[in-house]
Amino acid sequence: MRNLPHTSANIPNPFRNLLAVVATAAAFGLALMFSVVVVAVILVAGMLGWAYLWWKTRELRKQMRNYQPPGMVREGEMAENDVIRGEVIEGEVIHVVDTQEEK
Repeated sequence: MRNLPHTSANIPNPFRNLLAVVATAAAFGLALMFSVVVVAVILVAGMLGWAYLWWKTRELRKQMRNYQPPGMVREGEMAENDVIRGEVIEGEVIHVVDTQEEK
């Protein structure tokens, strides 16, 4: 190492160290700003994609809501041949007996 020439690159310089710290901070700041922009672009693109799919499938969702397969009864509706006796409350059957009918 003694034979290497001493150039200005080998001599410690406080100005060069300060310049390196400032350049590193600037590079870090630029990287942070770039990452924020990239995340914002990804979020906006995702929201636009979701909105596009939601808009394009609205008619299909309406058809699915209104579709009733043959032979099936919707919740809360009665089939044609159903006969209800008593009252149904939360799955429990209450049979009301009139004392006048029994006599």
